[in-house]
Amino acid sequence: MPLAHTFYIPVMGTGFTLDASLKLAHLGIPSVVSLVDDVLMEQIREHHCKILKEEFEPIKADEPDCRAKRITAYLNFLERQVKRKFEALRQSDFHPKSEIHKYFRLLPDEAPLKKLYLKMMSLTDAQEKKRLQEDLRKKMQPGRIDVNIMTKIDRAVATDEGGRPVYDKFSSALAALRGFAQSNLNSAVIFSAGVNKRLYSYVSEFADFYADSTGKVKKEIILKVNDFRSALTQGKIFAKKGLWVSAFRVESGLNCGGHAFGGQGKLLGPVLEEFRSKGNELLDNLKNLYLQARHKSGAEVLRVEPRFRVEVQGGIGTAAEDKFLRDYYGVDKTGWATPFLLCPEATNLDEKTLRLLAEAKQEDVLLSQTSPLGVLYYTLRNGSAETAKRLRKKQGVNGVDCVKGYLRLNWEFKKPLCPASKVYQKLKIEAIKASGLDPLTHPEVRMLAEKDCICHQLGNGVMQKYNLEIKGSSGVAVCPGPNIAYYSKIVSLEQMIDHIYGRNNIMTSKDRPHMFIKELMISIDLLQTSIVRSIEEDKADREAKAFQSCYENLFQGLSYYFGLLASKEWVPEGGRSEIEKQFKQLETRLLDLKQKFKLVFDPKPQTSGAV
Repeated sequence: MPLAHTFYIPVMGTGFTLDASLKLAHLGIPSVVSLVDDVLMEQIREHHCKILKEEFEPIKADEPDCRAKRITAYLNFLERQVKRKFEALRQSDFHPKSEIHKYFRLLPDEAPLKKLYLKMMSLTDAQEKKRLQEDLRKKMQPGRIDVNIMTKIDRAVATDEGGRPVYDKFSSALAALRGFAQSNLNSAVIFSAGVNKRLYSYVSEFADFYADSTGKVKKEIILKVNDFRSALTQGKIFAKKGLWVSAFRVESGLNCGGHAFGGQGKLLGPVLEEFRSKGNELLDNLKNLYLQARHKSGAEVLRVEPRFRVEVQGGIGTAAEDKFLRDYYGVDKTGWATPFLLCPEATNLDEKTLRLLAEAKQEDVLLSQTSPLGVLYYTLRNGSAETAKRLRKKQGVNGVDCVKGYLRLNWEFKKPLCPASKVYQKLKIEAIKASGLDPLTHPEVRMLAEKDCICHQLGNGVMQKYNLEIKGSSGVAVCPGPNIAYYSKIVSLEQMIDHIYGRNNIMTSKDRPHMFIKELMISIDLLQTSIVRSIEEDKADREAKAFQSCYENLFQGLSYYFGLLASKEWVPEGGRSEIEKQFKQLETRLLDLKQKFKLVFDPKPQTSGAV
């Protein structure tokens, strides 16, 4: 296949990219659909069916296996409509105002198709021009419609006689996988948020995930990972089943939107370096297990060498950063998320939230305890969901109504509850009172007050954009990464993609630090915040080992960046001297942090090897 776009749009919330493929895939742009909210999918499918005058047959909540059926129906709808739009585009004439020009114009300049298109445009011979136009049409491809499953969101829908959860094929994650597996899509499922062995085993029950003798597979497996070790561990699970992981999608633990899986101090640069230096080792390890499993199962002999892609996302903000990741680390594709929130042609947001995002400064993007999953979560300080939460706290209201229940994962009170719900928080406060403690000063109650109904409110942006009825809180939760502070213009699709490829610059802030520096800043801030919280809650002794590990990882990462800066292969945007100065300031911050909190991890003086 010819090289097309070098970027993809990752999953964002439950609704922001839910129908991005309907808007972009015919133009060759790949995007990812969240499979969390089948209710929202059903509502959006109905909305688009009315507009497109396609018959809509509802899948009711009391139908057997309704979650999987809704997901299949929605994905098939997207596949059908994208195919229709793409074929219409491909067969259109190359007249000056035709959208087929846009398809090729958006491509990166180094793409073979782009070069062929420019050659065609320069021709004066009508016959030769027409021949090249037909060649271009044959080589066009739509953008892929990938899906994302958060492995930890796996709610049981049944209980045994003792009231304990029963995780069977109808649990929410397995139903989501089944919905994708039974769809017509030829694309990939991205597993994020860690290992779910039951879910991974269930993949092996669907033929579409297995490769034929030529290595072709209808439905790929992509793993979102934070480090090399996770890629090896998870890759082995699939390889032993005769399933190949087509790509490892490396994500910055903190410099990204939504849930932030940080705290261990593992930085993106050193993680990518390990993939760069040990890629062949990873390939050999997985390949041997994979080929053995294929042989044991009686599968056809593979006639091609298996390979995997390495992709990266989280905090990328400039064309120079994007190019460096692809050139130096050999990354196959890059994920651009947060800036696309300011591109209404690509993502879904109501007008008010869109305006707030455009105006957001660094202090407006909070790394919070909002998520009921207990994972740090980025949120917008002045967003309507956060404003409503502050009002509830002021009024002394504990918790919110649980509208959809996707995060009813807590079984502490013998039934599945979401920690953000009124029911759970009421029971928790009563339990604290019964133990003789004061709920007004109890740290767990303070933490619970920060929780919100993200599984419902993350979909409200698209509901408001399409003027659809919202049941429950109408507050819009939005989860941008820190990068949003450096963009303040609502942009067109062409402006956004030209920015990615260095043909334009839509960044409005001139003081944005390099993505590696920003990630290190956030990591140091988080370490300090975590230490202070631990001291306040009298947990410092128990958590000291984790703090030590995080500190050491950050310091080793800083040493790596000093070495990278000294090499001739990396000339960071903004100039070497300024980047070096910022790294040295961060080194001082780390050393001061260690001294301030008496975290004597190493009695010997430590140096980063700064140049």
